[in-house]
Amino acid sequence: MYVDNYWVEIYGEGKPVVLLHGFTGSVQTWQSMRPFFPDHQLIVIDLPGHGHTSTKVKSMADCCNDLYKIFSQLALRQVDLVGYSMGGRTALSFACHYPAVVRTLTLESASPGLVSEADRKARKQKDQELADYICGHSLEAFVEKWENIPLFASQKQLSLEIQEKVRQERLSQSKEGLSHSLLTMGTGMMPSCWNQLDQLKMPVLLVVGEWDGKFVKINEQMEKSISNCQLEIIDQAGHAIHVEQTQIFGTIVEKFIS
Repeated sequence: MYVDNYWVEIYGEGKPVVLLHGFTGSVQTWQSMRPFFPDHQLIVIDLPGHGHTSTKVKSMADCCNDLYKIFSQLALRQVDLVGYSMGGRTALSFACHYPAVVRTLTLESASPGLVSEADRKARKQKDQELADYICGHSLEAFVEKWENIPLFASQKQLSLEIQEKVRQERLSQSKEGLSHSLLTMGTGMMPSCWNQLDQLKMPVLLVVGEWDGKFVKINEQMEKSISNCQLEIIDQAGHAIHVEQTQIFGTIVEKFIS
């Protein structure tokens, strides 16, 4: 169903758990998580430019404001918030903007953005180049390029069936939506949250895969700044732990939330 022009799907009853997908993902990303939360209400949302949400935002802050409105419309006073990669950056930004709404925060392969202006400028340029590539090529060509970046190398070990599911989810996107997402919610455009980490008072779970070296380092740094924090480094997993080690990820998150 649509809530404020965002596509939202709700499963089950109980305390609300909101799940936010990564770049090129959608609500479909989280279907495998449903069996792990029998006593919770799962709420999955297509973020701007993804899945059935064609809404355009100008910034990450805009998206966070929209999420707050959605939670208000659904009468959710507090949620357990889970985000993967881009969805993790969104979840963290939301928790910084609206801490009272977040009961617990789970960040999978996420970062608080880039600290230096020079790094942000360089990343903006990269995001712009990728957005231009998406606009100038077929969706198939982009997906072929995207699924072969080093970040997703470990997914080549997954069954062909799972790899195909991930590919089809990426192919279901729109070129315009993806390029707009990069230019408004990409890492280069995101204001750094590093200096707000020590203000987070809710319990925070950080989950990273052992093969995702860059994000392991980032999350080890994050752990030092967050007072109520648990860091889990998952064996035999890369960036998308919920895809590569579904059982372990679902079990850890459910235990943390409960």
